[in-house]
Amino acid sequence: MSRWARCGPRSNHVTVKAIGFVGTGAITEAMVRGLLTEPAYASEIHVSPRSAHIAATLADEFAAVRIARDNQDVVERSDMVFLAIRPQVAEEVVRALSFRDGQMVVSLVAATERQALSEWIGADVHLVQAIPLPFVAGRQGVTAIYPPDTAVAALFDTLGTAVQCQSRKEYDLLAAASAMMSTYFGIMEQVAVWLERSGLEKAKGQAYIAPLFASLAQKANSPGNEPFSALSREFATKGGLNEQVFSDFEKKGGLAALTAALDGVLARIEGRTN
Repeated sequence: MSRWARCGPRSNHVTVKAIGFVGTGAITEAMVRGLLTEPAYASEIHVSPRSAHIAATLADEFAAVRIARDNQDVVERSDMVFLAIRPQVAEEVVRALSFRDGQMVVSLVAATERQALSEWIGADVHLVQAIPLPFVAGRQGVTAIYPPDTAVAALFDTLGTAVQCQSRKEYDLLAAASAMMSTYFGIMEQVAVWLERSGLEKAKGQAYIAPLFASLAQKANSPGNEPFSALSREFATKGGLNEQVFSDFEKKGGLAALTAALDGVLARIEGRTN
């Protein structure tokens, strides 16, 4: 049986023999936790010795996790290698490694051109780029991948949902959209701060705002795929409070500022700015 073959009682479950992570940071930890949630996706996961605390924690918690001697050891022991390193050090780290022709390599390196990655790798590998988010730890993450790939999509479908991009442009646009996470929580914080300043206990404000936003996200992700514009109209009663806030937000430059911020992030991802 191929090591990529489907197996087990669930027809949509795939087991991969050996997965490796070059770089052991927060995203690696989240992915390992998601991959080893039962039913486990991999029988072996090799992690870099860097970030020793995270590596040791994962090895203590999961029997399938092995701490490699170094990054090259990760590459040699793995069928599918994830490059989970910061873009600032990516070239130095990747150029120092020797990959096998035909090896599956998945780059999680942000804002880095595919051509540059291929040059640094220096072997005829099967290269896929991906943008996993922290929610993969609970198998609830949505992950953009490029180019489309059955094996990599199956892995990320296990961790939530894979979105297979047909072009680099699609991938870059979703990468830009993923930069909204901090802003999302920043808006929640601004509302909580306003509530506290206006006289409401901070803990009570947070206890209200978090489930409110969670419910809105759940509504947006419910079956039916209603356009966001339709949901906005649905929740903005004519002459009501929601309509007032959205109107003020738009008139005072909120939407324009958001659009400009996304344009700036896209330019950075595409290498049009530093």
